[in-house]
Parts: sequence; C-alpha cells; structure tokens
Amino acid sequence: MLRPWLRWCRWLRPGTARVLKENFGFRELASSVPPSGSTSPGALNIFDRGLKRKQKNWAALQPEPTRFDYLREEVGSQIADRVYDIARDFPLALDVGCGRGYIAQHLNKETIGKFFQTDIAENALKNSLETEIPTFSVLADEEFLPFQENTFDLVVSSLSLHWVNDLPRALEQIHYILKPDGVFVGAMFGGDTLYELRCSLQLAETEREGGFSPHVSPFTAVNDLGHLLGRAGFNTLTVDTDEIQVNYPGMFELMEDLQEKKKKSPEC
Repeated sequence: MLRPWLRWCRWLRPGTARVLKENFGFRELASSVPPSGSTSPGALNIFDRGLKRKQKNWAALQPEPTRFDYLREEVGSQIADRVYDIARDFPLALDVGCGRGYIAQHLNKETIGKFFQTDIAENALKNSLETEIPTFSVLADEEFLPFQENTFDLVVSSLSLHWVNDLPRALEQIHYILKPDGVFVGAMFGGDTLYELRCSLQLAETEREGGFSPHVSPFTAVNDLGHLLGRAGFNTLTVDTDEIQVNYPGMFELMEDLQEKKKKSPEC
C-alpha cells in the first residue's frame, strides 16, 4: 500500500522582493547540477544522487514512459487542485523535482504566469508533458536550487523530496526563494508507505537469517513534518494526510511495479 501525505504551506516574512531577469524561454534548458557525489555539508549521504540521475534519464527514454506514472499523475492532479483552492494568481511559479511535468499539465495560464520546472534528469525535462503555460526548464538538484532570494510566488513539489539526502536544507532553500507572501504546496511519501511489504520482508528475513536489513528507503514521519518546516522558516502550516491504496495480485507484481517506478520516483 502506498500512503503519500500532502502538505500545504503558506508563510509570511519581511523582505524586499527580487525577481529573475526577464530572459525566460519556452522549454529552454539551463543547468545547475552539482558534481557527482556532491552533498550538503554534514549531511548523511544515504542516496547515490548520480545513480538516481542515470535511472531517471534512462526511464525518460523508454518507449512507454507513462506506463508506471499513474501514482505521480494522481498526486500531481491533487497538488494542482490545492493551488486552485488559493484565491489568487501566481505570476512566477516553480516545480521542484518535476519529472515529466505531472503538476504543470493540470495548471492553466489564468492562474500561473510563467512556470519553472527543475529536475536532476535532462531527459525528463526534454520529454516533459505539454502545458499551455510558458515554461522554462532548469537542470538542477533539489538540494542545490540556483535561484535568488524572494523570487517565486509559488513553489510546488510532487513525490521528489523523499529522495534527497538533506531534506532540511532542501526545505530551507524553498523557503529562501519564495517571496514574503509566497505559497508552498508539496507532497511526499509518509512513514507508513509500503508498510505491508516492509513487515513481510523483515519477518521473512528474521526467520531465515536471524536478523534483517532495510530493503525500503526511509520515509519522513508525518509527525516530524511540522518540526522540519518550522525549522526551515515556514509558518501558517496546514498538513494533510491522504491514503492511496493500490492492490496487487502478489508480491512479485508489486516488486516489478516498484522496480520500474523506482527509476522515476523511487519508493523502494
């Protein structure tokens, strides 16, 4: 069972807004990916970001890239609905870890003026889904966002931040690039995601080996979310949890699905 949780964050702080130069292009490609193996100072390097980039680039070139995208499509649609719930327009917006643009396809130009999409995989950006919004693509790691302070009116992120090595730093950067009245809407997998699979693997390995090793990536507990966001500087927080149940005929079908989805937005 996959249990993503949604967070909706709005925050206010004093400051003078600065906007990027008006040199936007449609689906242009800029780059701000750190050297392979780079990580934040003092962060535990749990995930191989270089390998993750290769996986996502490979997945974006497959003949059926949408076959395993149903979960990202659903969550992207839900995030867009949250944006529409906010009674205002957003002249400049950013999607952090956009993949093939699962949020942008559900937004319209009446709500969003210009839309930046960042991802670590250039092939995902080059093969992004069509949208009516003028879009600017930036090749960038979620932990190293190349934008000025107080730039964006809206930042969104869907099923991407659970795969970074330094989540506090990523949240701090999102806070930094938002304008004083900016809005952050994002979704991550909650701590109970794949609970049945993790329990089954642990029980089986304990019975056979006398102990077990983790086979599923760690997820942030929902109870820790408020602390992490508050530490990053956010206030006026709303945290929602949502459960999306996906049924499989057996464990091997689940593992096949996860293995393919892993190359796009890994859960395992």
